[in-house]
Amino acid sequence: MSPQLERREFIQLTLSTGAVFLGGLSLTPTGAFADTGWGKYPGLISPGCRKSKVKVAKLYIGKPKPHWPTPTLDLEKEVQAYEQEFKRLENEFADVEFVTDQLVSSVDDVKKIQAELDSADGILIIQLSIWTRELLDEILARRKPTAVFAIPYSGHEWVGFGALQKKEAGELTEFFLTSDYDQLAVAIRPFRAIHHLREAKILNVTANELQKEYVDAIQSRFGTEIVRVDRDRMLAAYEAVPDNDAHAEAKQWIERAVQVVEPDEDEIFRSCKLALAFQSLLDEEEATVITVECYGSMYRKLPAFPCIGFTRLNDMGLAGICESDLRSAMTFILFQGLVGKPGFISDPTMDVSKNAAILAHCLGTRRMDGPGGGLAPYKLRTIMERQEGAVPQVMMRVGEKVTQAILVDQAKLLYFTGTIIEVPDTERGCRTKITVQVDGDAEELWKNWTHGLHRVTCYGNIAQDLKRFCRYQKVECLQEV
Repeated sequence: MSPQLERREFIQLTLSTGAVFLGGLSLTPTGAFADTGWGKYPGLISPGCRKSKVKVAKLYIGKPKPHWPTPTLDLEKEVQAYEQEFKRLENEFADVEFVTDQLVSSVDDVKKIQAELDSADGILIIQLSIWTRELLDEILARRKPTAVFAIPYSGHEWVGFGALQKKEAGELTEFFLTSDYDQLAVAIRPFRAIHHLREAKILNVTANELQKEYVDAIQSRFGTEIVRVDRDRMLAAYEAVPDNDAHAEAKQWIERAVQVVEPDEDEIFRSCKLALAFQSLLDEEEATVITVECYGSMYRKLPAFPCIGFTRLNDMGLAGICESDLRSAMTFILFQGLVGKPGFISDPTMDVSKNAAILAHCLGTRRMDGPGGGLAPYKLRTIMERQEGAVPQVMMRVGEKVTQAILVDQAKLLYFTGTIIEVPDTERGCRTKITVQVDGDAEELWKNWTHGLHRVTCYGNIAQDLKRFCRYQKVECLQEV
């Protein structure tokens, strides 16, 4: 193994600067959409999505020579100014196909593009002037998820937007009344999540039959396909991986680790060979998510535990999900769709003296900023409660805002938010841990807790994104605290 920095010095450095130094290479987190906008794995259009771009209908609505914002308003110049903003934000739209992109000034203009509107995952409306309510009503009649962006002075119609949302005609509509043009990219996040879920395929490695009622309900509501993979097929994929490739993968994991504590080289080699087999299966199936019933029907039935393989997929913009937890898998896909970032599945425990929940699971994801972000420091450990296997214990960043959620079923989502105040490194609970100071009252959080143990965490406060997604999909969205 390469020489190691003293542990405390290394972790202080990486957590304070957000950079990891590997043989002179600085990997600094740059946000969810680094490089070309979407990470590095060529099999993906965006994190969590393989097959096609998000389809958005972009419409500018305005009337010639309006009284407001000015009688001299030039609609074409207004559109050109917005197009410059879209060019500035082009990385945020790298996975978006604008199925229509035009100025509409009459109801007839809207009717001419009905086919394009119907084909879209969502509609982005940009209001340019007053006297546009009839245009908005005609667009909303398509019953598509719709975001309306209106800067100050764009019109007086905003006075009716709140009432409109309470009516059936506006129940799938969100409004962005702001001068912050970055919100144009934020507005399409829920459209991306809707698209990701519809195109997603989840592979579940298990000896048990899938729960047909849940699988059918999820596919009917969101379009997500869940497919069972048996042990024989998983083992065949494992055996097909060349040993040289697995040794090379293991070498990288060992050399980049702060420390290898318990696992020996053979354990890490088998874990990495299984990791490459996961990727092979996902590519073969054109799937983006794999989960294994690792503590049930697959316990000790595979050549290694799946933890390193799951972390590796999460780092790449794919997804590896613990314990055949399909609810967490769906939540993970949702996070990737909204912000391009992976989730951290956890078993929480409470510490009300710090107004906190401690979120713990043995495997952590090294690229919590997304596949284009930096590599967090990690150790290679055994699974805590089993004292076997190989798992990355990841040190996440103190001070990071985070969101925890679980998509309970096709009709309900629970969430809460907070801030990471500690990254515990103790020999209790699971290996990877974050102490999250809750936004609200931790006492109320545990009293309100329902629907099992697992929650999925991502970097950033994305509560508003979750609420918008739930509005569009008619999912009940409940804050747990």
